[in-house]
Amino acid sequence: MQSVPEAKFESLVADQMDLLPDDLAEVLANVSVTVEDRPADGSLRVLAVYSGVPLTERGQFGPEAMPDNIVLYRESMLAHAHNEDELKREIWNTLIREIGMHLGMDEDQLERLSAKHAR
Repeated sequence: MQSVPEAKFESLVADQMDLLPDDLAEVLANVSVTVEDRPADGSLRVLAVYSGVPLTERGQFGPEAMPDNIVLYRESMLAHAHNEDELKREIWNTLIREIGMHLGMDEDQLERLSAKHAR
């Protein structure tokens, strides 16, 4: 797909986040979602990266953790999409998977979550 300006891409991400089911949107309360052009290694294979402590690995007590972060790579997603509808679908599916990572899901659970919310 041809280039999409960063502001337009961020708008598409925000639109997809607004469509998240309540149960998934709620777990993003302490998660920032940011956009970068591509990973540090320059690869276009990686669509996103979750960094933080999955909810399943956190203790019940203690101070609030620093916000976790989901980084979406704009150029990587553009390389995998042929039009805007495919780009929206790529953003959606990637967000769902990264939210699953934040929830501490294993690969089988991630596949089920992705299938449940696939577009």
